[in-house]
Amino acid sequence: MEGESVQLTRKEFDLLALLAQRPGVVFRREQIISEVWHTSWEGTGRTLEVHVASLRSKLRMPALIETVRGVGYRLVAPAA
Repeated sequence: MEGESVQLTRKEFDLLALLAQRPGVVFRREQIISEVWHTSWEGTGRTLEVHVASLRSKLRMPALIETVRGVGYRLVAPAA
């Protein structure tokens, strides 16, 4: 996977860029929606979860984005 290009949608890129700003820091679901989708909508839609699943699949590194149950997500820096 290293060195390969990965085609991401704009929202997938924005989501990954947000998480990558502070690896290891948990971003609350509401914060991610606010910053990536520029809205305060907190409904039960699965848009965020679908985008996270898509990123995990496209990057072929499912453990890179960790779900923090009941809180949100964080980027786990891969071991060097």
